[in-house]
Amino acid sequence: MTRRGLLIILSSPSGAGKSTLAGRLRAWDETLQFSVSATTRAPREGEVDGKDYYFVSVSAFQDQVANAGMLEHARVFGNYYGSPKAPVQTAIESGRDVLFDIDWQGAQQISNSALQEHVLSIFILPPSIAELHRRLVSRGQDAADVIEGRMQKSWDEISHWDGYDYVLVNDDLDNTEAQLKTIISAERLRRSQQPQLVDHVRSLQSQFGERT
Repeated sequence: MTRRGLLIILSSPSGAGKSTLAGRLRAWDETLQFSVSATTRAPREGEVDGKDYYFVSVSAFQDQVANAGMLEHARVFGNYYGSPKAPVQTAIESGRDVLFDIDWQGAQQISNSALQEHVLSIFILPPSIAELHRRLVSRGQDAADVIEGRMQKSWDEISHWDGYDYVLVNDDLDNTEAQLKTIISAERLRRSQQPQLVDHVRSLQSQFGERT
């Protein structure tokens, strides 16, 4: 292994471009692994266990939480959702990066987890509130009341921008994509991500000793 993997967290208010950027990152680097969440809700038609979600019972989910087996978790509309630690740990120890598309609460939990030294957190801001609203409307996916609910929620999400390692303003999708690639490429070279450096430095020190 030449390096350890990163836990790459992308967060943003709905409509800021997070999902589009996540898709572009995975197209850029096909080894980038998307985190598969666990959930206690029943599978929907076409969903595959282990691919779309890990479908588990409430008791199994709660056992994992009690045994520190979840990097982050939350209860949403009566069902539990969370990110199992074991597959993520296996990935980063094998040198593979794992991408998380989660909100600020999940990001905070992961940043405070046992794997925090491998976390790279990035928040995506819209260029303006008017543009955020325009993007939500132009998607054509939600009714007006749903869009208004997303807009109201966006302020709470934006207020947590300062809890991230990097913050990007997505005023141009191509430019933001390029910035993300630069950040990830640099963070992959972080000293803590390169376990082989210790042996290399020791080898250099040994070579100095051989000269005397």
